[in-house]
Amino acid sequence: METLFDLAKLQNEIDGLLKRQSQEDFYKNLNEVKEVNQKLKILQDKVNSYKDITARADEIEELIELAEAEEDEALADEIIKDFEILKKDIEKLNLKTLLKGEYDAHNAIITLHAGAGGTEAQDWTEMLYRMYSRYAEKNNFAVKVIDYLEGDGAGIKSVTFIVEGSNAYGYLKAEKGVHRLVRISPFDANSRRHTSFASVEVAPEIEQDTDIEIKPDELKIDTYRSGGAGGQHVNKTESAVRITHIPTGIVVQCQNERSQTQNKETAMKMLISKLVELKERENQQKAESLKGEIKKIEWGSQIRSYVFCPYTLVKDHRTGYEDSDVQAVMDGEIDEFINDYLRKTQ
Repeated sequence: METLFDLAKLQNEIDGLLKRQSQEDFYKNLNEVKEVNQKLKILQDKVNSYKDITARADEIEELIELAEAEEDEALADEIIKDFEILKKDIEKLNLKTLLKGEYDAHNAIITLHAGAGGTEAQDWTEMLYRMYSRYAEKNNFAVKVIDYLEGDGAGIKSVTFIVEGSNAYGYLKAEKGVHRLVRISPFDANSRRHTSFASVEVAPEIEQDTDIEIKPDELKIDTYRSGGAGGQHVNKTESAVRITHIPTGIVVQCQNERSQTQNKETAMKMLISKLVELKERENQQKAESLKGEIKKIEWGSQIRSYVFCPYTLVKDHRTGYEDSDVQAVMDGEIDEFINDYLRKTQ
């Protein structure tokens, strides 16, 4: 455990951030306030997690000595149960130490696109959105929908949402790629087996980047009426905003804020994130860890397959990790897929 942490170094960093918080001019720069608070929370969480695990390990050691002295089998069963829980928590803490990327601590911007398969793919996209929402809920992350395009009769054509929480991007970058579904179609009267595809794009949310310069004449800004469910601003005014960055062809859009101004601000943040991502992708050493390559959303390009029929299996084609409990995976139990990816890509 001690090889994973330099507690003295971590505490020095915490003390430095606390000292900065106490200075009179600290709250004049809101971006700095947010950045410092985020760093402080991450460091404090690491230290607290380490201390908690160390204390629990000591308690288990004491219980082992007591059980041996009293030959208490019931106590032995309790020790085994506590030890298994501790092992999982140690593994989680170990994985956090792998998140050393420049943007790993940031929130994650996720965009899902339906691929080949029509209504089937749109329904599959909605299933993936539910899966990631459940994953976020289980890990105490918040989900904020930025843009949502309903499918033709069922499902979702595309959806963009932000997963907010410590290391959200660090974990969810593992999901980047094409996801493939095989099942008996609920939309096929003949109950035939169908294959559907959806792409998952993941980018770190970037509040600002001084190295990124966006010139007004490089932007094409369109407004349109918001679509989808909810909100008095929806379908009544042209509050939705679509921004095209002409030099790169990157397109971002936002429709779920209350005003056109707010939608534009959010869309600009998304554009900055994607431009930062593009800059990183140009650096070959960082390409695989940050962005990777988006393949065409069709046969042979998937990173993971979800098979409902003729057997049940979820398999990650990059790592080889498998899970036969497909329903649990669809309910957001994707931690082991993410963890295995992080272990094998370091």
